[in-house]
Amino acid sequence: MTFLQELIIAIVQGITEFLPISSSGHLILIPKLTDFPDQGPLIDVAVHVGSLLAIILYFRKDVMGLARGGFASVGLGKDDEQRRLFWFIAIGTIPAVLAGLFIKLGGYLEGFRSTDLVATNLIIFGILLGLADKFGKQTKAYEDMSLKDAILVGLAQALALIPGTSRSGATMTAARALGYGRVESARFSFLLAIPAVFGAGLLAAFDLSEATAQMQQDALVSGVLTFFTALATMMFLMNFLKKASMLVFVVYRVILGVALLTLL
Repeated sequence: MTFLQELIIAIVQGITEFLPISSSGHLILIPKLTDFPDQGPLIDVAVHVGSLLAIILYFRKDVMGLARGGFASVGLGKDDEQRRLFWFIAIGTIPAVLAGLFIKLGGYLEGFRSTDLVATNLIIFGILLGLADKFGKQTKAYEDMSLKDAILVGLAQALALIPGTSRSGATMTAARALGYGRVESARFSFLLAIPAVFGAGLLAAFDLSEATAQMQQDALVSGVLTFFTALATMMFLMNFLKKASMLVFVVYRVILGVALLTLL
């Protein structure tokens, strides 16, 4: 991979991971719309890890709270509220972990790298996002999370393993349908991403250890560049959702999906 390709992948991933428009779908489109070779699943996971580090930094107070909840779960502290949230986030991660293991161990990753699949999911899940955002109430905050809500949003996150769905889009759709506000839906979505993306990073670490030195370097550079792009995008999105709806993302998804089905 050239530095230009690494830079483009990092920018695309950093922007699309947090905007509800499907990062994996856009990463698959890069080699199809350019002369670049397909970067492959390993680089895709490396840039997701870069995004993960951006989430941890931006939501560091919430992450520290969840850490306290984890310690409280083993008797180190008595923060019952954070312990409850810690376990709800952990349980909500299980569907994505199981689905991810099934896809990876079953060898289905390459089969998901289809333009038609990306386009179809962009349209379908974009419309669902628009409906949830228009009709969903805005009465719940992240701290109001229940076990049922954690499981339902977790199931939505598992669906997002299919490219074009969008992890943030699917989880925000579920959260908005359950009555969480726009900002709180994004907050819920990003915190739920931490263990799921961390798990994917661990799986990729085994592949990375067997990769060539050049592939390892490509993964490292792409991940670092993604971190900075993702951090800037997250700051933008959280401010944007305070004063605007998700309609612009819905329109973008539908237009892109139709264009891909028509032109490719």
